[in-house]
Amino acid sequence: YNIGYILRISLVAALGGLLFGYDWVVIGGAKPFYEPFFDLVGDDKAWLSGWAMSSALAGCLGGALLSGAITDRIGRKKVLIVAATLFTVSAIWTALSQSFDTFIVARIIGGIGIGLASNVSPIYIAEVSPSSMRGKFVSLNQLTIVIGVLAAQLVNLLIYNYSPVDRDATAAVILESWNGQYGWRWMFAAETVPAGLFFLMALVIPESPRWLLQKSRTDQAKNILTKIGGTSYAEEEVVDIQETLAVGNGKANYGELFHPKLFKIVALGVFIAMFQQWCGINVIFNYAQEIFEAAGYDVSGMMTMIVITGVVNLVFTFVAINTVDRWGRRPLMLFGSGGLMVIYAILGACYYYEFEGLVVVAVVLAAIACYAMTLAPITWVLLSEIFPNRIRGAAMSFSVSALWIACFALTATFKPINVALGASGTFWLYGVICLIGFVVMYLFVPETKGKSLE
Repeated sequence: YNIGYILRISLVAALGGLLFGYDWVVIGGAKPFYEPFFDLVGDDKAWLSGWAMSSALAGCLGGALLSGAITDRIGRKKVLIVAATLFTVSAIWTALSQSFDTFIVARIIGGIGIGLASNVSPIYIAEVSPSSMRGKFVSLNQLTIVIGVLAAQLVNLLIYNYSPVDRDATAAVILESWNGQYGWRWMFAAETVPAGLFFLMALVIPESPRWLLQKSRTDQAKNILTKIGGTSYAEEEVVDIQETLAVGNGKANYGELFHPKLFKIVALGVFIAMFQQWCGINVIFNYAQEIFEAAGYDVSGMMTMIVITGVVNLVFTFVAINTVDRWGRRPLMLFGSGGLMVIYAILGACYYYEFEGLVVVAVVLAAIACYAMTLAPITWVLLSEIFPNRIRGAAMSFSVSALWIACFALTATFKPINVALGASGTFWLYGVICLIGFVVMYLFVPETKGKSLE
């Protein structure tokens, strides 16, 4: 196999994941500074503040649904180019926003880019990767997401430290500061560099050979497959792919998603996608600021600790890349759901018995490590693998849409659950959800390691 070629085109597609991660996280660091600028401070403005943080979610769902309509129609490559364009426009527009309405529109545009990229990037990588190493290459998408998250955390920290604000500063003081006027804009503007690079490089990568065969462009597909694995590999792959596309003349019938046999696979994909969100890791990230404050860190120290969580996330994503094609998808999903269940039981006990400080920080980092090497990357690997060629774009879109709906539901219900159950009860609840996930993974998730997409 031409590993260098596969790696290059996979990394270009995975830049969509990097921008996904950056765009998703950068707003958290900018929040203390754009809120005074747009007058979002105070209990009476709480819903506007929440809309500013979650507006990208609306775009994510829209982008995921849109991808289902266009991915099988215009091809994977063109959708990646559209996503890159939207990321670039969003970054510039957000940075230049002078009103809250334009800020929201820019965030929704970025969310559409996330929705498209989160669907198409893993599909593209899976469709150009040989089966024996597909897990590694698809996991690159999660690796770049994590790198994007870490990059956003570092950019936020560096820009904040350029002109730090006292932790007890009022909204009026923050508004008059450099960060309150310009710093938060540079946090968003920094995204234009990788977004522009993504756009330029997406123009020169090849189209997915499986999509080309679906459109009867056999010679083009064979040329790309020959570059990937040589002449004999290309000939064998073309035969295998064409056999699976022969059913229904290779045309995707979206009604097929609800056919009894296929719906079981689609339903499993939806569950896997939703479980990645409802496994509770976002609760960990929601608690990060509070946990680090309780451990005695000031604002700068707290932001540094949040960067450390990003480093842990990155390091253990490499563990996943090195194990996914050796251990398999199923063992890692079982380890992740079971491991988080145990960690949440311990973390809930820490809150119940009012432990604070470094003990809780250590448990939080353990949860992030467990998630990073299992559920975070392997979810994308499985979703890119388990659907038939003809409906992969539509089925992936259906599952990713469910993921973003689950993310929105988690965000919307977190505070009420926390108020009703307290911190300990909240973590124990997500421990129960992880137990349910473990049972479903054990009973229904197949092992796809080493199997061709066909």
